[in-house]
Amino acid sequence: MVLVAFILYFVLVLGIGYYFYNKSHNMEDYFLGGRSMNPYVTAMSAQASDMSSWLLMGLPGAVLLLGLGEAWIGIGLAIGSYLSWLFVAKKLRIHSEVSGNALTMPEFFSNRFKDEKGYLRIISAVIILFFFVIYVASGFKGAGVIFTTIFPEIGLEIAMAIGAVIIIAYTFMGGFKAVAWTDFFQAILMVIAIIVVPLATIGNTTGGWDAIQAGLDGLGTEFLDIFYDGGSQMSIIAIISLLAWAFGYFGMPHIVVRYMSIRDPKEVKVARRVSLVWILLALSFAILVGIVGRGYLMLEHPEISLDEFNAEHIFVFLSGDLFPALIAGVLYAAIMAAIMSTADSQLLVASSSITNDIVSKTKWAAKQEELQNKLMWISRSIVIVVAVLAIILALFGGSNIMGLVSYAWAGFGAAFGPLMILSLYWKRMNFQGAIASMVVGFATVIIWNTFLTADTGIYELLPGFIFALIAGIVVSLVTKAPEQEIVDEFEKAQAIEKESA
Repeated sequence: MVLVAFILYFVLVLGIGYYFYNKSHNMEDYFLGGRSMNPYVTAMSAQASDMSSWLLMGLPGAVLLLGLGEAWIGIGLAIGSYLSWLFVAKKLRIHSEVSGNALTMPEFFSNRFKDEKGYLRIISAVIILFFFVIYVASGFKGAGVIFTTIFPEIGLEIAMAIGAVIIIAYTFMGGFKAVAWTDFFQAILMVIAIIVVPLATIGNTTGGWDAIQAGLDGLGTEFLDIFYDGGSQMSIIAIISLLAWAFGYFGMPHIVVRYMSIRDPKEVKVARRVSLVWILLALSFAILVGIVGRGYLMLEHPEISLDEFNAEHIFVFLSGDLFPALIAGVLYAAIMAAIMSTADSQLLVASSSITNDIVSKTKWAAKQEELQNKLMWISRSIVIVVAVLAIILALFGGSNIMGLVSYAWAGFGAAFGPLMILSLYWKRMNFQGAIASMVVGFATVIIWNTFLTADTGIYELLPGFIFALIAGIVVSLVTKAPEQEIVDEFEKAQAIEKESA
C-alpha cells in the first residue's frame, strides 16, 4: 500500500509534466512560464522550491535532539522570505521585463548595466552552475536515503536513480510551468503532512499533550527554552548567525525567478500573503514535530535509544507508527515532494543559466534560424547533463554534500543578494559596482568559511553580504556614473511601479 501511494504520486507529477510538454513554445515559456503564472502557484512553488527535505527531516530532527533553540534558523528563514517578497518581488518583476525582457537573474544583471561583453552574465552563470550541481546532488542523495529507509530492499544507487529519473522527466518535458505546477501541489501536500503528523502524535500519545509536556519537563527547562541549544545557553553571535540565513533569499536564483514569472505585478501582494501563511504554518509545525516526537519516543517507545535513533527520520518514524500503510505512503511522498520541488527548480535554473546566458549569446546562436526551438532542446539536454553530474557527485562526493548546501546558500546570498537590492533601489549603481559586489561577496564567503567561521562562530553569509553591499556602493561612487540610457531605463521601471501601486 505504501508503494501504491508512491506510484500514484509519481503518476501525478509526470502527468503534469506531460500536460505542459506542448505548451512551451519559446524560451520565455520554458524558463518563465511566459510570465503568466497566477499568484497562488507563484507563492506556493517559491516556498516548495525553497524548503527541500530540510523542512520535514532536518529541522524536526535538530529540534528533537537539541531543543527549541534550533528554531532560530526557521525564524530567520521566515523573516527573509517575507522581506524578499516585500522588497524584491514586485520590483524585479517590473525591472526584469523593462531590462530587455530578461528571463534569468544573470541576464537581468547584464541587461540592467548594459554589459555588452557579458561579464556579469557569464560570472553569474558559472557560480549558479557550480553550486546547483551540489544542490541537486544533495536532493538526489536525499531521495535515495528516503527510498532506502522506506523500502530497505532497494539499493541506494537504484533508489537515487529512480528519484532522479522522475525529476528529470517532468522538468525535461514541461519546463517552468510543469515545475511550478508540480511544486504547487507538492507545497499543499507538504504543509498538510507537516500539520497532520504532530497533531496525530499528540492524539495517539497516552495522556495527550499534558503527558508529552510532563515528559519533556524531565529533560530540564532548557529543552523548551528558545535561548538554549543542546542544554547550553546560546550566545548573541550564535543567534545572529542563524538569523542571517534570511539574507540568502535576496539572491537565491531558483526563488527570485518565481517573482519574474508572476503574470501581473499587482498580484505580488496576494502571493506575498499566501507565501507568509504557508511558511509560518510549515515551520511552526515542523518544529512541533521535533518537540512532540521527542515526547512520543520517551513515553511510547522507551526502548529506543536516541544514541542509535536517526533523529532526521522522526517524521518517517511517526508516519509509519501512527497511520495505516496507504496514508503513511502519502506522508512519505510528502518528503519526496520536498526534495523534488527543490531539485526540479534548481535543474531548470542551472539549465537556463547555460542555455540562455551563455549558449544563446554566442556567434553560433546568432546564425541559427528557428533558434527558439533549438535552444529549448539544448536546454532539455543540459537538464540531463547537469542531473548526471549531480548523480555522480551524490554517489562519490562523500558525506559532506548536505554541509555544502549551507555553503552554497551563503555563496548565492552574498554574491547576488546585495547586487539585487542595489540594482532595484539605486539608480547610481553602475557596472563596476556590480562586478565588485558580486566578486567581493563570493570571495568573502570562501575566505571566511575556510579560515574564520570555526574561530568566530559567525555564518559566512553575514560578513559576505555586508562586505558585498559596501563594495557595490563604494566602487559605484568612485567610478563613472552610469550612462543616461541606463538611468532612463531605471526611471521607466520606477514609473511603472508607481502606476501598478
